[in-house]
Amino acid sequence: MKIIREPGVFIVGRQMIDDAELDRFLAEHDVNTWETDTEVAGQKLAEVAGRVCYMSFAKPRPGGNAAYIKHILEVGHGSVLEHAVWNVLFTGVSRSFTHELIRHRAGFGYSQLSQRYVDEGVAEYVEPDIIADDPECHAIFESAMADVHAAYLKLADRLGAMLTNIEDKTARRKMARQAARCVLPNATETKIFVTANARSWRHFIELRCNEFAEPEIRKVAAAVCKVLQREAPNLFGDYTFRQLSDGSEVVETPFRKV
Repeated sequence: MKIIREPGVFIVGRQMIDDAELDRFLAEHDVNTWETDTEVAGQKLAEVAGRVCYMSFAKPRPGGNAAYIKHILEVGHGSVLEHAVWNVLFTGVSRSFTHELIRHRAGFGYSQLSQRYVDEGVAEYVEPDIIADDPECHAIFESAMADVHAAYLKLADRLGAMLTNIEDKTARRKMARQAARCVLPNATETKIFVTANARSWRHFIELRCNEFAEPEIRKVAAAVCKVLQREAPNLFGDYTFRQLSDGSEVVETPFRKV
């Protein structure tokens, strides 16, 4: 049995720009000199979208993409951030976490590990820090996870034997697993593929990486913020981290709810 305490955050997809098509659009509108200084596609797309609103390509503000994005954040013109999209894969997270995560709807897409098709016979459970840090609580947690895991295995085996009248082995396994999973706890480790735009990621970070958020989702939100700051500093660099008394981190920004 494996106990997990830290989530995994993987950026598995990011946008590309068709520069030839963008140049063709600019040429058709008599703009032959515009360029931006960012190589991050999401940041460039946000700037292009904003400039389309006012057709301001011919007279760009000084300071490059960073100054342009900062102005967007200052005035709250958040709709242009919806054009910048990242695909993120979370691992080592609990079903409790994903129950909260999928409450974020606007601008998000999800694909989660299926317990109907994937065998949970390999036991992996996410332990909250407050439990793991206390030896007695940790022992209770380990014992409980061992018990439910044993129950899952017994149910899956028993159901598989009962369903031998079903010739299709895949269907038989699915029926056994989908019934046996009822005993698995919210602590069961899962994986979820998430796609969201920059505005939605900002909303997630601000709601979930604060002192009132549930600890696991706060931990994930902090990790997401750090990854996206490396990916797109002009879009996420305004966030600063502050440590709470329990050692966890929260973020602060002068540009909330963009």
